[in-house]
Amino acid sequence: MAQVVVVTGAASGIGAAVARHFARLGARVVVADIDERRGTAVAEEVHGLFVRTDTTREEDNLALIAAAVEAYGGLDLVHLNAGIGDGGGFGEDDYDAERQHRVLAVNLHGVMYGLHAALPALAAHGGGSLVVTSSMAGVGMAPFDPVYAATKYGVIGLVRSLAPTWREQGVRINAICPGVVRTPILPPEAVDYIEGQGFALAEPAEIAASVAGIAASEEAGHAYVLQAGRAPEPVAFPELDLVRSDA
Repeated sequence: MAQVVVVTGAASGIGAAVARHFARLGARVVVADIDERRGTAVAEEVHGLFVRTDTTREEDNLALIAAAVEAYGGLDLVHLNAGIGDGGGFGEDDYDAERQHRVLAVNLHGVMYGLHAALPALAAHGGGSLVVTSSMAGVGMAPFDPVYAATKYGVIGLVRSLAPTWREQGVRINAICPGVVRTPILPPEAVDYIEGQGFALAEPAEIAASVAGIAASEEAGHAYVLQAGRAPEPVAFPELDLVRSDA
């Protein structure tokens, strides 16, 4: 039986590449995005289903998962990929509370709503995989966009904290932390600068192949750094060693 795959933020970039990759593997793909024109085009290309989804709305996330289950009978993989950048900084010239709230709403609250909607549906279908897109900014530093970095750290905390409980119900949760990827989130001048400095940009198709490999594995609770020309590298997090009160 063909896999059923749901991808948010799938109208372009990494999400569109993931949709195309799984469609080539024979999966039934549900394309979710707020961009109806480009999202519909990707869905038609992969012979899948488009569901307009504003991931900052809990009801949209619930409706997306319900539509996928109704159309295809269940779920095997959900990739919560929707995200935006440019939350600004904390100086006099770049502090913008409204812009910060928008980045938090999409990158963090949107993932929370997606997890709440998708995890029970995956478990009800006998288990499966859920992948969340974080970023290398979520395990390092991003002085150019600290609010974006904060949200990407946050989703890794969600993944690692939820993974043990949901693993018991057959659902494997992992995060990916892409480095610099050639997607619309990068303006042309940024691409020119990065390449001019001699740094490699990963292609969305390369990231999509890594997502497929991670989703197919039995691992859970990991965050994988994805860079151009390299295999996925799991981040080594320190183990907590709590101090006992009688020590």
